[in-house]
Amino acid sequence: MKTYADIPEENAQLETSKVMLVTVPYDGTSTWGKGADKGPELFLDASENMELYDIETGTEPYLEGVFLSGDITEKSSPEAMTEAVYQKTKELLSNDGKLFTLFGGEHSVSIGSIRAVGEKYENLTVLQLDAHTDLRPDFHGSTSNHACAVYEASQKHNLVQVGIRSMDVEEMEYVNKEQCFWAHQIANNENWINDVLEKVSGNVYITIDLDAFDPSIAPSTGTPEPGGLQWYPTLELLRKVFEKCNVVAFDIVELMDSPMPKPTAFLAAKLYYKMLAYYHINK
Repeated sequence: MKTYADIPEENAQLETSKVMLVTVPYDGTSTWGKGADKGPELFLDASENMELYDIETGTEPYLEGVFLSGDITEKSSPEAMTEAVYQKTKELLSNDGKLFTLFGGEHSVSIGSIRAVGEKYENLTVLQLDAHTDLRPDFHGSTSNHACAVYEASQKHNLVQVGIRSMDVEEMEYVNKEQCFWAHQIANNENWINDVLEKVSGNVYITIDLDAFDPSIAPSTGTPEPGGLQWYPTLELLRKVFEKCNVVAFDIVELMDSPMPKPTAFLAAKLYYKMLAYYHINK
């Protein structure tokens, strides 16, 4: 039995685990760097080589259990993939009292999971950490394109965007400027974390595109953009979100295979595990 981070099977059963993890090795709509379909494999490999004691919180989050539900492999079309993710997320969400997590794949994989989580939880805030707005209603003939990753969320939920530094002019009409924290403003605002927290409340879905981070620490993404977020301030934001709100789900996407993917893969593995630690200490 393959388990997350090679943890003991006793900590990897659905019935006893407090966390569920689904992987979506999909890269059907990316337009520049290809290889996000290898992201889950790289993430799981890095997780197996990660020490499982979290120094900051003094905890071993894996002891609370992580159920690895396997890959969603549907790729016949972007819409079919979105539907498959939606249905799998609904199935897993029927297990009450567990945290739903997803690892992509490109960012289009989040559309179906956000849709399912939004149907279960009222007053949902979607907190997006990303270099790109991803607010196009459709792109290249599909509403399930990576460039449309949070458009539906922006229409249905309280969308808060952090780290944005690249977009198309047509997306400006869909940006809520009171809820969007541009990277160039973050760089000059010592209080940006508290400003974000004022906009985030209630039930929260966190979606993290790894290109939100500066490419100096996370280069293996499909579209790395200069001027991104740094490690410790991002962890501080996430820790405070878990303290303040009821985080019901999160995903991490856009880890791409490359000639040297391991630094970014390990960052992704550590990021996922830190979020588990923050979740458990606040329950």
